[in-house]
Amino acid sequence: MSSQEELIKVLQTIPWYQELDPKHFDKLVGISSLIEVEPKQELFREGDPEDYLYVVIQGRIAIEMMIPSRGRMRIYTAEPMDVVGWSSVTPIVRRRTAGAQAVLPSCLVRQEAAALRKLCEEDHDLGYIVMRRMANVVASRLLTTRLQLLDMFANPGAEDASNV
Repeated sequence: MSSQEELIKVLQTIPWYQELDPKHFDKLVGISSLIEVEPKQELFREGDPEDYLYVVIQGRIAIEMMIPSRGRMRIYTAEPMDVVGWSSVTPIVRRRTAGAQAVLPSCLVRQEAAALRKLCEEDHDLGYIVMRRMANVVASRLLTTRLQLLDMFANPGAEDASNV
């Protein structure tokens, strides 16, 4: 099986790609690739340029931030079908607000962020679908962050459970 055939097969397993028109699916295939990363391998660091959006296919990816007086802390662990690097699709943010590294051997779909933004601008139907999905990702992450903050304030001396 060629890498292009493998990519298409993997993209077809992602629920929100299954709902796309064939023309939209083909456009996204054109800006996508499959990558594999090993544990502790970094996808990106906090402050890096926003270059790719990732969808976890297998494995786990830790999202970490540098917290003054606490050091590098995990704020989220992305599981299969989670999106990593969603802010790269927004028109304003141009630097990573967190870092990401593999916790387990992982396979990811990688999409070129600039190309994805361009596709969304050129095809507003596709743009609406992508941005609606990203809004769901953002809402989910905000809820997770809210729960972590509530826990942190309720238990100020406790270690962050997401670091386990």
